[in-house]
Amino acid sequence: MASDTSTSPAGAPAPAPDARASSTAGVPTSVDQGVRLEFPVADGVPRLPEAERAEILESPGFGRHFTDHMARAVWTPAGWGQDAVVAHGPITLSPAAAVLHYAQEVFEGMKAYRHADGSVWAFRPDANARRFAASARRLALPVLPEAAFLRSVEQLVAADVDWVPGGGENSLYLRPFMFASESFLGVRPAAEVTYLCIASPAGSYFGGGEITPVSIWLSQEYSRAAPGGTGAAKCGGNYAASLQAQAEAAEHGCDQVAFLDAVEHRWVEELGGMNLFFVHDDGTVVTPELTGTILEGVTRSSVLQIAADLGHEVVERRVDVAEWREGCETGRITEVFACGTAAVVTPVGALVEPGRRSVPGDGGTGAVTAAIRQRLTDVQQGRAEDAHGWMHRLV
Repeated sequence: MASDTSTSPAGAPAPAPDARASSTAGVPTSVDQGVRLEFPVADGVPRLPEAERAEILESPGFGRHFTDHMARAVWTPAGWGQDAVVAHGPITLSPAAAVLHYAQEVFEGMKAYRHADGSVWAFRPDANARRFAASARRLALPVLPEAAFLRSVEQLVAADVDWVPGGGENSLYLRPFMFASESFLGVRPAAEVTYLCIASPAGSYFGGGEITPVSIWLSQEYSRAAPGGTGAAKCGGNYAASLQAQAEAAEHGCDQVAFLDAVEHRWVEELGGMNLFFVHDDGTVVTPELTGTILEGVTRSSVLQIAADLGHEVVERRVDVAEWREGCETGRITEVFACGTAAVVTPVGALVEPGRRSVPGDGGTGAVTAAIRQRLTDVQQGRAEDAHGWMHRLV
Protein backbone atom coordinates (compact mmCIF):
# COMPACT_ATOMS: atom_id res chain seq x y z
CA MET A 1 0.00 0.00 0.00
CA ALA A 2 1.13 3.57 -0.67
CA SER A 3 -0.37 5.04 2.49
CA ASP A 4 -0.86 4.08 6.12
CA THR A 5 -4.57 3.51 5.63
CA SER A 6 -4.41 -0.22 4.96
CA THR A 7 -5.52 -1.52 8.35
CA SER A 8 -8.67 -1.15 10.41
CA PRO A 9 -8.58 1.05 13.54
CA ALA A 10 -7.89 -1.77 15.95
CA GLY A 11 -5.17 -3.25 13.77
CA ALA A 12 -7.38 -6.11 12.59
CA PRO A 13 -7.55 -7.03 8.90
CA ALA A 14 -9.34 -4.42 6.83
CA PRO A 15 -12.96 -5.18 5.98
CA ALA A 16 -13.68 -6.68 2.59
CA PRO A 17 -14.32 -4.17 -0.20
CA ASP A 18 -17.99 -3.37 -0.59
CA ALA A 19 -18.50 -3.01 -4.30
CA ARG A 20 -16.75 -3.01 -7.63
CA ALA A 21 -16.32 0.43 -9.12
CA SER A 22 -14.08 0.48 -12.16
CA SER A 23 -14.39 0.51 -15.93
CA THR A 24 -12.55 -1.41 -18.61
CA ALA A 25 -10.85 1.83 -19.59
CA GLY A 26 -9.30 2.07 -16.15
CA VAL A 27 -11.33 5.13 -15.13
CA PRO A 28 -13.44 4.58 -11.99
CA THR A 29 -17.17 4.85 -12.49
CA SER A 30 -20.10 5.83 -10.30
CA VAL A 31 -21.28 2.26 -9.76
CA ASP A 32 -22.06 1.91 -6.04
CA GLN A 33 -24.50 -0.97 -5.70
CA GLY A 34 -24.06 -2.66 -2.35
CA VAL A 35 -21.69 -0.04 -0.95
CA ARG A 36 -22.30 0.24 2.79
CA LEU A 37 -19.57 2.27 4.44
CA GLU A 38 -20.30 2.80 8.14
CA PHE A 39 -17.14 4.61 9.33
CA PRO A 40 -17.00 3.05 12.83
CA VAL A 41 -15.18 5.17 15.42
CA ALA A 42 -11.90 3.70 16.61
CA ASP A 43 -11.36 3.12 20.32
CA GLY A 44 -8.54 4.68 22.29
CA VAL A 45 -7.97 7.78 20.17
CA PRO A 46 -6.03 10.36 22.24
CA ARG A 47 -7.97 13.55 22.89
CA LEU A 48 -6.67 17.03 23.51
CA PRO A 49 -7.17 18.03 27.17
CA GLU A 50 -10.39 19.96 27.71
CA ALA A 51 -8.62 23.12 28.90
CA GLU A 52 -6.47 23.28 25.79
CA ARG A 53 -9.45 22.67 23.52
CA ALA A 54 -11.44 25.41 25.29
CA GLU A 55 -8.58 27.87 24.76
CA ILE A 56 -8.53 27.09 21.04
CA LEU A 57 -12.28 27.50 20.72
CA GLU A 58 -12.10 30.96 22.30
CA SER A 59 -10.29 32.18 19.18
CA PRO A 60 -10.11 29.42 16.57
CA GLY A 61 -9.05 31.50 13.56
CA PHE A 62 -9.37 29.55 10.32
CA GLY A 63 -7.63 26.31 9.38
CA ARG A 64 -5.04 26.46 12.16
CA HIS A 65 -6.32 23.85 14.63
CA PHE A 66 -7.73 20.38 14.06
CA THR A 67 -9.93 17.97 15.96
CA ASP A 68 -8.92 14.62 17.44
CA HIS A 69 -10.30 12.39 14.66
CA MET A 70 -10.54 12.05 10.89
CA ALA A 71 -12.69 9.83 8.68
CA ARG A 72 -10.99 7.49 6.23
CA ALA A 73 -11.77 5.03 3.44
CA VAL A 74 -9.70 3.46 0.66
CA TRP A 75 -10.66 2.54 -2.90
CA THR A 76 -9.02 -0.10 -5.09
CA PRO A 77 -10.36 -1.67 -8.30
CA ALA A 78 -12.21 -4.14 -6.03
CA GLY A 79 -14.22 -1.27 -4.50
CA TRP A 80 -14.40 0.84 -1.36
CA GLY A 81 -13.35 -0.44 2.05
CA GLN A 82 -11.22 0.23 5.15
CA ASP A 83 -13.76 2.80 6.33
CA ALA A 84 -13.28 4.11 9.87
CA VAL A 85 -13.00 7.23 12.00
CA VAL A 86 -9.43 7.19 13.29
CA ALA A 87 -6.99 9.50 15.05
CA HIS A 88 -6.16 12.70 13.21
CA GLY A 89 -2.50 12.55 12.37
CA PRO A 90 0.16 12.32 9.69
CA ILE A 91 -0.31 9.94 6.77
CA THR A 92 2.50 7.99 5.15
CA LEU A 93 2.84 8.20 1.38
CA SER A 94 5.33 6.72 -1.03
CA PRO A 95 7.43 9.34 -2.80
CA ALA A 96 5.97 7.77 -5.93
CA ALA A 97 2.35 8.37 -4.84
CA ALA A 98 0.54 9.47 -7.97
CA VAL A 99 -1.01 12.55 -6.36
CA LEU A 100 2.45 14.03 -5.80
CA HIS A 101 3.24 13.83 -9.49
CA TYR A 102 -0.04 14.23 -11.35
CA ALA A 103 -2.26 16.11 -8.84
CA GLN A 104 -5.12 13.61 -9.08
CA GLU A 105 -7.18 14.86 -6.13
CA VAL A 106 -10.39 16.68 -5.24
CA PHE A 107 -11.82 18.22 -2.09
CA GLU A 108 -14.85 19.85 -0.53
CA GLY A 109 -15.50 22.51 2.10
CA MET A 110 -18.51 22.63 4.40
CA LYS A 111 -19.44 23.66 7.93
CA ALA A 112 -21.18 22.27 11.00
CA TYR A 113 -23.03 24.73 13.23
CA ARG A 114 -23.98 24.45 16.89
CA HIS A 115 -27.51 25.75 17.44
CA ALA A 116 -28.80 27.35 20.62
CA ASP A 117 -30.22 24.04 21.92
CA GLY A 118 -26.81 22.36 21.59
CA SER A 119 -27.67 20.35 18.47
CA VAL A 120 -25.20 20.38 15.56
CA TRP A 121 -26.23 20.79 11.93
CA ALA A 122 -24.56 20.82 8.51
CA PHE A 123 -25.63 23.18 5.73
CA ARG A 124 -26.59 21.41 2.49
CA PRO A 125 -24.11 18.50 2.80
CA ASP A 126 -26.03 16.63 0.10
CA ALA A 127 -25.03 19.36 -2.37
CA ASN A 128 -21.41 18.98 -1.32
CA ALA A 129 -21.66 15.22 -1.79
CA ARG A 130 -22.98 15.67 -5.33
CA ARG A 131 -20.30 18.19 -6.23
CA PHE A 132 -17.62 15.92 -4.73
CA ALA A 133 -18.83 13.15 -7.04
CA ALA A 134 -18.82 15.47 -10.07
CA SER A 135 -15.29 16.65 -9.28
CA ALA A 136 -14.16 13.04 -8.86
CA ARG A 137 -15.50 12.10 -12.27
CA ARG A 138 -13.65 15.00 -13.90
CA LEU A 139 -10.37 13.95 -12.25
CA ALA A 140 -10.89 10.24 -13.11
CA LEU A 141 -11.29 9.34 -9.45
CA PRO A 142 -13.77 6.86 -7.98
CA VAL A 143 -17.12 8.23 -6.87
CA LEU A 144 -17.75 8.03 -3.15
CA PRO A 145 -21.49 7.31 -2.81
CA GLU A 146 -23.49 10.18 -1.36
CA ALA A 147 -24.65 8.08 1.60
CA ALA A 148 -21.05 7.21 2.45
CA PHE A 149 -19.99 10.86 2.17
CA LEU A 150 -22.74 11.91 4.58
CA ARG A 151 -22.02 9.01 6.94
CA SER A 152 -18.34 9.96 7.17
CA VAL A 153 -19.30 13.52 8.14
CA GLU A 154 -21.89 12.36 10.66
CA GLN A 155 -19.52 9.94 12.36
CA LEU A 156 -16.62 12.40 12.44
CA VAL A 157 -18.70 15.20 13.94
CA ALA A 158 -20.28 12.83 16.47
CA ALA A 159 -16.81 11.73 17.57
CA ASP A 160 -15.55 15.32 17.85
CA VAL A 161 -18.76 17.10 18.87
CA ASP A 162 -16.97 18.89 21.71
CA TRP A 163 -14.91 20.68 19.08
CA VAL A 164 -17.94 22.42 17.53
CA PRO A 165 -17.78 26.02 18.76
CA GLY A 166 -20.87 28.00 19.62
CA GLY A 167 -21.64 31.70 19.67
CA GLY A 168 -21.47 34.30 16.95
CA GLU A 169 -20.83 32.77 13.56
CA ASN A 170 -18.24 30.25 14.67
CA SER A 171 -18.46 26.77 13.15
CA LEU A 172 -16.63 23.51 12.63
CA TYR A 173 -15.12 23.57 9.15
CA LEU A 174 -15.14 20.16 7.44
CA ARG A 175 -12.71 19.24 4.68
CA PRO A 176 -13.47 15.97 2.84
CA PHE A 177 -10.86 15.11 0.20
CA MET A 178 -9.58 12.19 -1.84
CA PHE A 179 -6.29 11.63 -3.59
CA ALA A 180 -4.36 9.13 -5.68
CA SER A 181 -2.33 7.21 -3.09
CA GLU A 182 -1.05 4.46 -5.39
CA SER A 183 2.73 4.18 -5.68
CA PHE A 184 3.08 4.29 -9.46
CA LEU A 185 4.62 6.74 -11.95
CA GLY A 186 2.64 5.75 -15.01
CA VAL A 187 0.22 8.34 -16.32
CA ARG A 188 -3.21 6.78 -15.78
CA PRO A 189 -6.00 6.91 -13.19
CA ALA A 190 -4.64 5.59 -9.90
CA ALA A 191 -5.50 2.05 -8.79
CA GLU A 192 -5.52 3.09 -5.13
CA VAL A 193 -7.31 6.18 -3.84
CA THR A 194 -7.60 7.39 -0.25
CA TYR A 195 -10.54 9.40 1.08
CA LEU A 196 -10.16 11.46 4.25
CA CYS A 197 -12.30 14.01 6.05
CA ILE A 198 -10.73 16.30 8.63
CA ALA A 199 -12.30 18.99 10.81
CA SER A 200 -11.16 22.37 12.10
CA PRO A 201 -12.92 24.86 14.40
CA ALA A 202 -13.34 28.10 12.48
CA GLY A 203 -13.93 31.76 13.16
CA SER A 204 -13.73 34.58 10.61
CA TYR A 205 -12.01 33.75 7.32
CA PHE A 206 -10.80 37.32 6.79
CA GLY A 207 -8.89 38.77 9.71
CA GLY A 208 -10.98 41.93 9.79
CA GLY A 209 -14.23 40.05 10.12
CA GLU A 210 -16.39 38.65 7.35
CA ILE A 211 -18.56 41.76 7.16
CA THR A 212 -15.56 44.01 6.45
CA PRO A 213 -15.45 44.97 2.75
CA VAL A 214 -12.52 43.51 0.83
CA SER A 215 -10.58 44.96 -2.09
CA ILE A 216 -10.18 42.93 -5.27
CA TRP A 217 -7.21 43.02 -7.65
CA LEU A 218 -8.11 42.37 -11.28
CA SER A 219 -5.61 39.89 -12.70
CA GLN A 220 -4.25 41.19 -15.99
CA GLU A 221 -1.94 38.28 -16.78
CA TYR A 222 -3.24 35.06 -15.25
CA SER A 223 -6.31 32.91 -15.85
CA ARG A 224 -7.85 30.54 -13.33
CA ALA A 225 -9.37 28.06 -15.79
CA ALA A 226 -9.97 27.48 -19.50
CA PRO A 227 -12.79 25.89 -21.51
CA GLY A 228 -12.51 22.12 -21.36
CA GLY A 229 -10.33 22.31 -18.26
CA THR A 230 -11.09 21.66 -14.60
CA GLY A 231 -12.63 25.00 -13.65
CA ALA A 232 -15.95 23.43 -12.64
CA ALA A 233 -14.22 20.83 -10.44
CA LYS A 234 -13.09 21.54 -6.90
CA CYS A 235 -9.50 20.38 -7.20
CA GLY A 236 -6.27 21.69 -5.78
CA GLY A 237 -4.76 22.59 -9.13
CA ASN A 238 -7.31 25.35 -9.64
CA TYR A 239 -6.30 26.93 -6.36
CA ALA A 240 -2.59 26.50 -7.01
CA ALA A 241 -3.12 28.31 -10.31
CA SER A 242 -4.54 31.29 -8.42
CA LEU A 243 -1.74 31.71 -5.90
CA GLN A 244 0.68 33.74 -8.02
CA ALA A 245 -2.12 36.13 -8.91
CA GLN A 246 -3.15 36.24 -5.25
CA ALA A 247 0.41 37.18 -4.30
CA GLU A 248 0.28 39.95 -6.90
CA ALA A 249 -2.96 41.18 -5.35
CA ALA A 250 -1.32 41.31 -1.92
CA GLU A 251 1.54 43.34 -3.36
CA HIS A 252 -1.05 45.92 -4.41
CA GLY A 253 -2.72 45.95 -1.01
CA CYS A 254 -5.71 43.85 -2.05
CA ASP A 255 -7.38 41.00 -0.20
CA GLN A 256 -8.40 38.84 -3.17
CA VAL A 257 -7.94 38.49 -6.92
CA ALA A 258 -10.61 38.37 -9.66
CA PHE A 259 -10.11 36.37 -12.83
CA LEU A 260 -11.42 36.98 -16.33
CA ASP A 261 -12.11 34.32 -18.95
CA ALA A 262 -9.10 32.72 -20.62
CA VAL A 263 -10.26 33.34 -24.22
CA GLU A 264 -11.31 36.97 -24.55
CA HIS A 265 -10.03 38.25 -21.19
CA ARG A 266 -13.13 40.36 -20.70
CA TRP A 267 -15.77 38.20 -18.98
CA VAL A 268 -15.79 38.14 -15.18
CA GLU A 269 -15.53 34.63 -13.78
CA GLU A 270 -14.76 34.34 -10.06
CA LEU A 271 -12.24 35.08 -7.34
CA GLY A 272 -9.51 32.69 -6.26
CA GLY A 273 -11.99 30.86 -4.06
CA MET A 274 -15.34 32.66 -4.17
CA ASN A 275 -18.18 33.47 -6.56
CA LEU A 276 -19.11 37.08 -7.39
CA PHE A 277 -22.46 38.92 -7.32
CA PHE A 278 -23.49 42.38 -8.54
CA VAL A 279 -26.46 44.36 -7.20
CA HIS A 280 -27.97 46.86 -9.61
CA ASP A 281 -29.78 50.09 -8.76
CA ASP A 282 -33.14 48.49 -9.57
CA GLY A 283 -32.51 45.72 -7.05
CA THR A 284 -31.58 43.06 -9.61
CA VAL A 285 -28.93 40.61 -8.40
CA VAL A 286 -26.59 39.38 -11.15
CA THR A 287 -23.93 36.68 -11.09
CA PRO A 288 -21.73 35.26 -13.88
CA GLU A 289 -23.39 32.25 -15.47
CA LEU A 290 -21.83 28.81 -15.15
CA THR A 291 -19.78 28.10 -18.25
CA GLY A 292 -17.74 25.06 -17.22
CA THR A 293 -14.89 27.28 -16.06
CA ILE A 294 -16.63 28.54 -12.90
CA LEU A 295 -17.13 26.45 -9.77
CA GLU A 296 -20.79 25.80 -8.98
CA GLY A 297 -20.70 27.06 -5.42
CA VAL A 298 -23.12 25.69 -2.84
CA THR A 299 -23.24 29.13 -1.24
CA ARG A 300 -23.71 30.66 -4.69
CA SER A 301 -26.87 28.64 -5.38
CA SER A 302 -28.13 29.38 -1.86
CA VAL A 303 -27.63 33.12 -2.37
CA LEU A 304 -29.57 32.99 -5.63
CA GLN A 305 -32.50 31.39 -3.79
CA ILE A 306 -32.32 33.77 -0.83
CA ALA A 307 -32.18 36.82 -3.10
CA ALA A 308 -35.31 35.60 -4.86
CA ASP A 309 -36.98 34.93 -1.50
CA LEU A 310 -36.24 38.54 -0.55
CA GLY A 311 -38.02 39.78 -3.67
CA HIS A 312 -35.06 40.45 -5.96
CA GLU A 313 -34.89 39.52 -9.60
CA VAL A 314 -31.95 37.16 -9.98
CA VAL A 315 -30.03 36.84 -13.24
CA GLU A 316 -27.27 34.46 -14.28
CA ARG A 317 -25.46 35.79 -17.36
CA ARG A 318 -22.07 36.80 -18.63
CA VAL A 319 -20.71 39.97 -17.02
CA ASP A 320 -18.20 42.09 -18.94
CA VAL A 321 -15.51 43.64 -16.75
CA ALA A 322 -16.24 46.93 -18.51
CA GLU A 323 -19.79 46.69 -17.13
CA TRP A 324 -18.33 46.33 -13.62
CA ARG A 325 -16.15 49.42 -14.05
CA GLU A 326 -18.79 51.58 -15.71
CA GLY A 327 -21.54 50.36 -13.39
CA CYS A 328 -19.59 51.62 -10.41
CA GLU A 329 -18.91 54.96 -12.10
CA THR A 330 -22.50 55.57 -13.15
CA GLY A 331 -24.16 54.16 -10.04
CA ARG A 332 -25.83 51.36 -12.01
CA ILE A 333 -23.97 48.83 -9.83
CA THR A 334 -24.62 49.76 -6.22
CA GLU A 335 -23.11 46.73 -4.45
CA VAL A 336 -20.70 43.91 -5.20
CA PHE A 337 -20.17 40.91 -2.96
CA ALA A 338 -18.43 37.56 -2.98
CA CYS A 339 -19.57 34.33 -1.41
CA GLY A 340 -18.20 30.94 -0.44
CA THR A 341 -18.34 28.39 2.35
CA ALA A 342 -15.38 29.76 4.28
CA ALA A 343 -16.15 33.48 4.02
CA VAL A 344 -19.97 33.17 3.72
CA VAL A 345 -21.01 36.52 2.12
CA THR A 346 -18.37 39.24 1.97
CA PRO A 347 -18.86 42.76 0.53
CA VAL A 348 -16.43 43.93 -2.14
CA GLY A 349 -15.33 47.49 -1.48
CA ALA A 350 -13.33 48.10 -4.66
CA LEU A 351 -12.03 46.61 -7.89
CA VAL A 352 -8.39 47.65 -8.23
CA GLU A 353 -6.38 47.83 -11.47
CA PRO A 354 -3.22 49.71 -12.47
CA GLY A 355 -4.20 53.39 -12.28
CA ARG A 356 -7.87 52.63 -11.62
CA ARG A 357 -10.15 51.92 -8.66
CA SER A 358 -13.83 51.12 -9.19
CA VAL A 359 -15.94 51.50 -6.05
CA PRO A 360 -19.60 50.42 -5.87
CA GLY A 361 -21.82 52.75 -3.86
CA ASP A 362 -19.90 54.14 -0.90
CA GLY A 363 -17.55 51.18 -0.74
CA GLY A 364 -19.20 49.82 2.40
CA THR A 365 -21.57 46.97 3.09
CA GLY A 366 -24.73 47.53 1.09
CA ALA A 367 -28.24 46.86 2.34
CA VAL A 368 -28.88 43.98 -0.09
CA THR A 369 -25.58 42.30 0.74
CA ALA A 370 -26.28 42.65 4.45
CA ALA A 371 -29.83 41.29 4.14
CA ILE A 372 -28.76 38.26 2.11
CA ARG A 373 -25.92 37.54 4.47
CA GLN A 374 -28.15 37.87 7.51
CA ARG A 375 -30.80 35.54 6.11
CA LEU A 376 -28.18 32.93 5.15
CA THR A 377 -26.40 32.96 8.50
CA ASP A 378 -29.71 32.94 10.38
CA VAL A 379 -30.69 29.73 8.61
CA GLN A 380 -27.28 28.18 9.18
CA GLN A 381 -27.25 29.09 12.87
CA GLY A 382 -30.85 27.97 13.46
CA ARG A 383 -32.21 31.48 14.06
CA ALA A 384 -34.58 31.42 11.09
CA GLU A 385 -36.95 28.93 9.48
CA ASP A 386 -35.25 26.47 7.15
CA ALA A 387 -37.82 26.90 4.39
CA HIS A 388 -35.81 24.96 1.80
CA GLY A 389 -34.75 21.99 3.92
CA TRP A 390 -31.09 22.91 3.69
CA MET A 391 -30.02 21.89 7.20
CA HIS A 392 -29.00 18.32 8.02
CA ARG A 393 -28.81 17.33 11.68
CA LEU A 394 -25.53 15.67 12.64
CA VAL A 395 -25.77 15.45 16.44
